Amino acid sequence: MVGNVKRQLMLLVAIALALCAGVTGRTLAQATADREAVRQAVLDYVEGVYNVDPTRIERSVHPNLAKLGYYRGSSDADYGNAIPMTFERLKDVARNFNREGRVPKDAPKQIDIYEVLDKTASVKLTAYWGIDYMHLAKIDGKWMIINVLWQSHPRSTNP
Repeated sequence: MVGNVKRQLMLLVAIALALCAGVTGRTLAQATADREAVRQAVLDYVEGVYNVDPTRIERSVHPNLAKLGYYRGSSDADYGNAIPMTFERLKDVARNFNREGRVPKDAPKQIDIYEVLDKTASVKLTAYWGIDYMHLAKIDGKWMIINVLWQSHPRSTNP
Protein backbone atom coordinates (compact mmCIF):
# COMPACT_ATOMS: atom_id res chain seq x y z
CA MET A 1 0.00 0.00 0.00
CA VAL A 2 2.83 2.41 0.83
CA GLY A 3 4.41 1.68 -2.57
CA ASN A 4 1.08 2.37 -4.27
CA VAL A 5 0.71 5.73 -2.49
CA LYS A 6 4.28 6.64 -3.44
CA ARG A 7 3.57 5.81 -7.07
CA GLN A 8 0.40 7.91 -7.08
CA LEU A 9 2.22 10.78 -5.42
CA MET A 10 5.05 10.54 -7.95
CA LEU A 11 2.48 10.49 -10.77
CA LEU A 12 0.78 13.61 -9.37
CA VAL A 13 4.12 15.40 -9.05
CA ALA A 14 5.03 14.42 -12.63
CA ILE A 15 1.67 15.71 -13.92
CA ALA A 16 2.06 18.96 -11.97
CA LEU A 17 5.57 19.47 -13.35
CA ALA A 18 4.39 18.76 -16.88
CA LEU A 19 1.56 21.25 -16.52
CA CYS A 20 3.92 23.89 -15.12
CA ALA A 21 6.38 23.31 -17.95
CA GLY A 22 3.60 23.69 -20.51
CA VAL A 23 2.38 26.94 -18.98
CA THR A 24 5.92 28.25 -18.68
CA GLY A 25 6.64 27.28 -22.28
CA ARG A 26 3.62 29.20 -23.56
CA THR A 27 4.48 32.19 -21.39
CA LEU A 28 8.09 32.14 -22.55
CA ALA A 29 7.00 31.87 -26.19
CA GLN A 30 4.65 34.83 -25.80
CA ALA A 31 7.30 36.86 -23.97
CA THR A 32 9.79 36.13 -26.76
CA ALA A 33 7.25 37.13 -29.43
CA ASP A 34 6.40 40.34 -27.55
CA ARG A 35 10.07 41.24 -27.12
CA GLU A 36 10.67 40.77 -30.86
CA ALA A 37 7.56 42.84 -31.71
CA VAL A 38 8.79 45.65 -29.43
CA ARG A 39 12.22 45.52 -31.09
CA GLN A 40 10.57 45.65 -34.52
CA ALA A 41 8.44 48.68 -33.58
CA VAL A 42 11.56 50.59 -32.48
CA LEU A 43 13.43 49.45 -35.60
CA ASP A 44 10.55 50.74 -37.75
CA TYR A 45 10.79 54.09 -35.93
CA VAL A 46 14.53 54.58 -36.45
CA GLU A 47 14.64 53.11 -39.96
CA GLY A 48 11.58 55.14 -40.92
CA VAL A 49 13.70 58.25 -40.32
CA TYR A 50 16.97 56.84 -41.70
CA ASN A 51 15.32 55.45 -44.85
CA VAL A 52 12.94 58.38 -45.47
CA ASP A 53 9.91 56.10 -45.01
CA PRO A 54 7.08 57.68 -42.98
CA THR A 55 4.92 54.56 -43.48
CA ARG A 56 7.17 52.83 -40.95
CA ILE A 57 6.41 55.62 -38.47
CA GLU A 58 2.69 55.09 -39.08
CA ARG A 59 3.17 51.37 -38.47
CA SER A 60 5.08 51.72 -35.19
CA VAL A 61 4.02 54.98 -33.50
CA HIS A 62 0.64 55.70 -31.93
CA PRO A 63 -1.15 58.83 -33.25
CA ASN A 64 -1.36 60.14 -29.66
CA LEU A 65 2.44 60.24 -29.44
CA ALA A 66 3.96 62.41 -26.71
CA LYS A 67 7.55 63.21 -27.71
CA LEU A 68 9.83 65.71 -25.99
CA GLY A 69 13.49 66.32 -26.79
CA TYR A 70 16.57 68.31 -25.92
CA TYR A 71 18.70 69.27 -28.92
CA ARG A 72 22.20 70.70 -29.32
CA GLY A 73 23.17 72.02 -32.74
CA SER A 74 26.81 71.03 -32.30
CA SER A 75 28.90 69.02 -29.87
CA ASP A 76 30.10 72.16 -28.07
CA ALA A 77 26.70 73.90 -27.94
CA ASP A 78 24.37 73.99 -24.96
CA TYR A 79 21.01 72.24 -25.04
CA GLY A 80 18.06 74.36 -26.02
CA ASN A 81 14.63 74.33 -24.42
CA ALA A 82 12.58 71.16 -24.58
CA ILE A 83 11.16 70.57 -28.06
CA PRO A 84 7.76 68.82 -28.25
CA MET A 85 6.89 66.74 -31.28
CA THR A 86 3.54 65.37 -32.45
CA PHE A 87 2.87 62.25 -34.49
CA GLU A 88 2.29 64.37 -37.60
CA ARG A 89 5.55 66.25 -37.09
CA LEU A 90 7.43 62.96 -36.64
CA LYS A 91 6.06 61.71 -39.98
CA ASP A 92 7.27 64.98 -41.54
CA VAL A 93 10.71 64.44 -39.99
CA ALA A 94 10.77 60.92 -41.47
CA ARG A 95 9.94 62.39 -44.91
CA ASN A 96 12.70 65.02 -44.73
CA PHE A 97 15.44 64.40 -42.14
CA ASN A 98 17.56 62.16 -44.36
CA ARG A 99 16.30 63.21 -47.78
CA GLU A 100 19.76 64.57 -48.64
CA GLY A 101 21.52 61.47 -47.26
CA ARG A 102 23.14 63.09 -44.23
CA VAL A 103 22.74 59.96 -42.09
CA PRO A 104 25.75 57.65 -42.63
CA LYS A 105 25.03 54.11 -43.83
CA ASP A 106 26.53 52.75 -40.60
CA ALA A 107 24.56 55.12 -38.33
CA PRO A 108 23.80 53.64 -34.91
CA LYS A 109 20.49 51.98 -34.20
CA GLN A 110 21.19 50.20 -30.96
CA ILE A 111 18.03 49.00 -29.24
CA ASP A 112 18.23 48.18 -25.53
CA ILE A 113 14.99 46.66 -24.29
CA TYR A 114 14.73 47.27 -20.56
CA GLU A 115 11.45 45.52 -19.84
CA VAL A 116 8.50 44.01 -21.65
CA LEU A 117 5.37 43.22 -19.69
CA ASP A 118 2.07 42.01 -21.08
CA LYS A 119 0.82 45.53 -22.01
CA THR A 120 3.79 47.91 -21.60
CA ALA A 121 7.47 48.06 -22.51
CA SER A 122 10.43 50.37 -21.88
CA VAL A 123 13.27 50.78 -24.41
CA LYS A 124 16.37 52.87 -25.05
CA LEU A 125 17.37 53.66 -28.64
CA THR A 126 20.77 55.05 -29.54
CA ALA A 127 20.47 56.68 -32.96
CA TYR A 128 22.29 59.16 -35.18
CA TRP A 129 20.50 62.13 -33.61
CA GLY A 130 20.85 61.05 -29.97
CA ILE A 131 19.34 58.87 -27.27
CA ASP A 132 15.59 58.12 -27.16
CA TYR A 133 13.87 56.60 -24.14
CA MET A 134 10.57 55.08 -25.18
CA HIS A 135 7.43 53.63 -23.67
CA LEU A 136 5.39 51.29 -25.79
CA ALA A 137 1.92 49.87 -25.27
CA LYS A 138 0.32 46.76 -26.71
CA ILE A 139 -2.87 48.08 -28.30
CA ASP A 140 -5.23 45.66 -30.04
CA GLY A 141 -2.41 43.10 -30.08
CA LYS A 142 0.15 45.48 -31.69
CA TRP A 143 3.11 47.16 -29.97
CA MET A 144 3.08 50.93 -30.53
CA ILE A 145 5.41 53.69 -29.35
CA ILE A 146 3.43 56.05 -27.11
CA ASN A 147 6.04 58.23 -25.35
CA VAL A 148 9.53 59.34 -26.33
CA LEU A 149 11.93 61.43 -24.24
CA TRP A 150 15.17 62.16 -26.08
CA GLN A 151 18.32 64.26 -26.17
CA SER A 152 21.23 64.86 -28.50
CA HIS A 153 24.31 62.76 -27.76
CA PRO A 154 26.21 63.90 -24.68
CA ARG A 155 29.52 65.58 -25.45
CA SER A 156 31.48 62.48 -24.42
CA THR A 157 29.63 60.07 -26.73
CA ASN A 158 29.04 61.91 -30.03
CA PRO A 159 29.16 59.35 -32.86
